[in-house]
Amino acid sequence: MTAKAIMVQGTGSHVGKSILVTALCRLFAQEGYKVCPFKAQNMALNSCVVQGGGEIGWAQFAQAEAAGIEPTVDMNPVLLKPTGECGSQVILHGKPIGNMSAREYYKYREGALDAVKESFGRLASEYEVIVIEGAGSPAEINLKSNDIVNMKVAELANAPVLLISDIDRGGVFAWLVGTMELLTEEEKDRIKGVVINKFRGDMSLLKDGLHLLEDRIKRPVIGVIPYFKDIKIMDEDSVSLDERKVQRPVGQASHLLSGDLDIVVIRLPRISNFTDFIPLEESEGVRLRYVDNINDFGNPDLVIIPGTKNTLEDMIYLKKSELAQAILDMAHKGTHIIGICGGFQMLGKELHDPFGIESGHEKVKGLGLIEAVTVMEREKVTSQVKAVGLDKLEFLNEGDEVSGYEIHMGKTDLLGMARPLFKIIERNGNKVQVMDGAVANGGNVIGTYIHGLFDNDVFRNNLLESLRKKKGTRLKYVEANPYAAKKEENYNKLAEIVRKNLDMKFIMDLIK
Repeated sequence: MTAKAIMVQGTGSHVGKSILVTALCRLFAQEGYKVCPFKAQNMALNSCVVQGGGEIGWAQFAQAEAAGIEPTVDMNPVLLKPTGECGSQVILHGKPIGNMSAREYYKYREGALDAVKESFGRLASEYEVIVIEGAGSPAEINLKSNDIVNMKVAELANAPVLLISDIDRGGVFAWLVGTMELLTEEEKDRIKGVVINKFRGDMSLLKDGLHLLEDRIKRPVIGVIPYFKDIKIMDEDSVSLDERKVQRPVGQASHLLSGDLDIVVIRLPRISNFTDFIPLEESEGVRLRYVDNINDFGNPDLVIIPGTKNTLEDMIYLKKSELAQAILDMAHKGTHIIGICGGFQMLGKELHDPFGIESGHEKVKGLGLIEAVTVMEREKVTSQVKAVGLDKLEFLNEGDEVSGYEIHMGKTDLLGMARPLFKIIERNGNKVQVMDGAVANGGNVIGTYIHGLFDNDVFRNNLLESLRKKKGTRLKYVEANPYAAKKEENYNKLAEIVRKNLDMKFIMDLIK
């Protein structure tokens, strides 16, 4: 089998490439094709673990779900996870090979390109259609010589390209014309059509502009996708947090219903895997807020400290921003505090980085809510896991099973009277007996390394029920559908919107 390929490139970051690829994966699957996603190189802090323990970007994981297939490391052979302003952890075929500066990575480009070719070759022999996602813009003239994700991949795959742009930001016509002007004639030939994303308003007011655009760039506009907010698809870009972010405390949020739960996620500067919280965001009677300053903290029912790519630096940020003291105050008055991965590490007494894995700090004091010490180690843990509860809490019974995944560099040792939250019984399909997380403050403070915890329907619903009981809210919200069914519904709704607003005959002809 030799796959046909089609590629989605954009006029810039966060214009809708990932969403369009997700929709096309579901649409091709609905048409009976064996389809898979592919992104040669991804820079993202939202990642997930596939079978076997490899790590890929969340967008490709979601796109594989939309295609109805098991995600693999070949769908995102190169993953860059920024560690600071100038460097990234480089992950090749799902495994980290080290931290590199931009200059060092450019020197390594040929090795990364080899990985891209290997992965694409394997997918091309297994699937009928490959939907490829580009990154940023193909017209970044200062970066084109080192490109392994846009036109270089289109050439490798001999793929026709759809160019997508975001009209909601303004300047969409200049963006599209300018992008085309900066491409070589050979690159322009690969662009077969244009898609405009996030349109609001009266389509009749857009038609004259579309005709002028088509005359100028000599390419058809094959679709205008309307702006929508009611479909939740996993994001990988922290820019999407700006759209979700609600900073106002509950008392100032006039549209917050009386009795709704107010859940605050601390928006750390290096936040990672905020995809963990979409199941909470979609839950009935829940208002989820991402907060990055003390003035917007309010009086939440639950505080979550998320994962981060640099735990020590973000712990320092918590103290400087006064959010650390706000979290401590909440814990002392009995508010539930949950730390996930790096957030779990911050709940402990001390953080050590003796090898400079994450920062230049050898030691930083944590929040001290859990009797624990974390040491950053050179070995990275990436695994799909199953675990069981070890304690009886308001929202967790002993023996309750959860599943998720681990992505972390540190090892946390519990001290004194601290007790673990879970026992991991399976890692990457292998039976194990590994303690995870911690419980403190009478069960009001918990931490765990397990991402995807809130995807577990029983755990999430029991947690929300216990919060409502504590708040004194009537328990009137019942989750009718499991979260997996909600995701399927969202993929189908997305596909339907794109099907209605895209020239699907044009698309299907490109893969014949």
